[in-house]
Formats: sequence, structure tokens, C-alpha cells
Amino acid sequence: MNTSVEVLENSQVKLIVEVGQGEVTKAIDSAYKEMKKDFNVQGFRKGKVPKAMIEKMYGSEVFFNNAADIIIDNTFGKAIMDNDIKVVARLRKGDLTVEKMSKDAMKYTAIIAIKPVVELGQYKNLTIEADEVVVTDEEINEEIAKEVNKNAREIKVTDRAVMLQDKVTIDFKGFVDGEAFAGGEANDHPLVIGSGSFIPGFEEQLIGKNIGDTFDVNVTFPQEYHSEELKGKPAVFNVTIKDIDVTELPEINDDFAADISEFDTLDEYKADLRATLLKTKEDENLSNINNTAIDLAVKNATFTIPEAMIEEEIDNQMSTVENNMKRQGIDFAQYLQFTGMDMDEFRNNFRAGAITQISGRIVLEEVAKQENVEIPDSELDKQLEKMAEQYKMPVEEVKLVMRGNIEPLREDLKTQKAMDIITSSAQVVKKQ
Repeated sequence: MNTSVEVLENSQVKLIVEVGQGEVTKAIDSAYKEMKKDFNVQGFRKGKVPKAMIEKMYGSEVFFNNAADIIIDNTFGKAIMDNDIKVVARLRKGDLTVEKMSKDAMKYTAIIAIKPVVELGQYKNLTIEADEVVVTDEEINEEIAKEVNKNAREIKVTDRAVMLQDKVTIDFKGFVDGEAFAGGEANDHPLVIGSGSFIPGFEEQLIGKNIGDTFDVNVTFPQEYHSEELKGKPAVFNVTIKDIDVTELPEINDDFAADISEFDTLDEYKADLRATLLKTKEDENLSNINNTAIDLAVKNATFTIPEAMIEEEIDNQMSTVENNMKRQGIDFAQYLQFTGMDMDEFRNNFRAGAITQISGRIVLEEVAKQENVEIPDSELDKQLEKMAEQYKMPVEEVKLVMRGNIEPLREDLKTQKAMDIITSSAQVVKKQ
């Protein structure tokens, strides 16, 4: 086998592989053994037709396609290794071409996407704008209000008429020009007075009514109503009040704090809320700083991402989305039909994200290389121990599960250290 490599544009190379007569003959013999069962020739049992007979009847090239596949399978990986080609994406349709095939020799070429050459720009001492992290009293009160509403209870009212904010249960039937209309009738319908969920003017006419009252409500459908038949038309609804409920909210005090948390006092509960919100905001702010830092480092660097690498990243992201849809019982083809997108449009939605993902990764890998970042086995073991603790598994079991992914994990840890190098040297200033 003879190989050579030509450097192409856009982070690609052309691998040229040539094999001689001996390897071609072996491949043709192997193809014959695989294919002979498919030939039926009178006078011979199935699978017993001689190779020469088949070639005479069907042409000397009859085994060439299968033989070429066998040669490619046997030589491609070795050719990649012999030439130390850093492949970053699977071959796509049309990337591999058989240039010549005969009984004497075979030549094929492959267009291969390789890891881009990255010329780093400034990645240290970057200036990054970030929001000041504060937690306001208003935010604390909003969180408490959520807990208050979660712990609200409904109490039936029997001794008074309907008031604003009450939740009533009603039967109703609507008429336009004296005729009932489709969708205008319901029984045991819940309605919060003042919610604005009914036609304007409807809810107000229920205020002051009592359980058991039956009465008419006069309204006019708005001009922007969704039904063409009802737009702007006056209507009469016959309504019966069946139940009145009022929402009772718990009082915000020490007892409330003790009921919903591990704390005895409201002040302690508020302090914990503040600390939790502050941690969430700090984590979010750190994530934004990291993203801004890598965006700047990418912007300052020079490189070209091969198209095959982008397409493969899109494939990976789409596969994740499709699997998530499947788990939720959503049919992917129906989703495309519902959204009015074809596959090309759907894929294009992932393109910008794929480029961002790849750009950040290759820049961090180059920073790690320039900074001579290494991950010793001891540090790798500590990471595996963290994973074992996280997943509540014995460390040896984690190592067994990860045995084929130890080096990728080492590379991930390198890029994390590269990220720390970038952010630790950055100057973070308050966003104006």
C-alpha cells in the first residue's frame, strides 16, 4: 500500500491510497467467497459456481465493487494512522472516491476534515463587563408570595353574595338573537371574578348574586372576538350561581416560616432565601462571564472550521433533540409538519449554535496546548471519585463504565483548566 496526503483549503486534506495486484487479488477472492451464493448457473449447485465461470458470464468487473469495499475497510484506518491525520468528522457522501479499479491495482481518494490550525489572539487579561450581583427586598418578597400562593386554601362561602376575587362555580347558556349558539353553554364552570377570562362586562354582573340565583347577563361580543359569527353582536347569558369559594392566604409570620421551611422564624427564612437567590445569581453571573470570555478569545483567534465538522455537530445536537421528543411521545415528522419546516430549515436552526460550540472547544484546546496543561492520573482519579459520589456508585464501577472514555474525560479536564486560565486573568468590570 502506498499513501500520500495533499493539504486542501478549509481544514481539509486529500488522502490518496494505492494498492497493488496482490492486495487486489486477495480482495477479489474474498468478494467471490461472499457473493458466490448469489449466482445461479445451470449445472452447478448454488454457491459452487467457479469464479472464472462467473467472470466469464458477467464480466471481469463483477467483483470489483465488493472488492473495493474490502480494500477500503482493510486500508483506510491504517492509512489514517500512518499519516497521523487528526480526523474530526465522519466522511460524508461523495468524500470517498474510487479513482481506479482493475485486477492489477486500485486507487482511491478521501477528502478528510482535520482539526483546524488555530492561531490564538489575546486570551489573557481580557476586559469583561458583568452585572453587579445583588438581591433586593422586592425579590425576597416575590419568592415569599409564591410560597404564600402555593399554601393558599379555598374556603366555601354560604353566608354572603359574590364579591370581587371570589371563585364561583356557574352554569350558563348563551343566546344571540334568541338562538343558542355553539360553545355558549357549560355546567359547573369555574370562574374567578375579576380575572377577565370572560366577555367584558360578564363577570361584573355576577357580583352581588347569591348561591342558587338564576338570572340573565347582557353583554356584547367585542369586535376582535375570534368567531366571525359573534363579533360585535349583543348576547344574553342565562346564569345560575352554584358555589362561591374564597381563597384564604396564610399570614406571613414566624408560624408560616416554620410550616414551609426548616427555620423557626421569618427572619431566618428570609436570610436563607437571600443566600439561595444570591448563590443562583452568582452562578448565573459566573456562567455569563465564562461565556463572554470564551467569546472574546474566539473572536481574537484565527481558524477555519471544516464544513463536515459543523454538519457532524448539527447531527449530534439534532439527535439529542429527537431523542428528547421521543421520550415525550412527540413524533419528529409530525413536529416538522406542524411547524411548517422542512429538514433543511430545521437543521439550519442548529448551525449557529454548532459553530459556537466547536469554536469554543477548539480555542480552549489550543489554549491548553499553549499553556502546557496536563492532567495527571491522580487528578483524573479525583474526578472519577467525584462522579462516583454524584451517581452513588463504587469508584471501580465508574471506572469500568468510563473505561473507553478516560482520555476524552482527560481532554475535558484540560479545557476546563484552559477556561480557568482565561477567566482568572480577566478583569471583570461593572456593566454600565
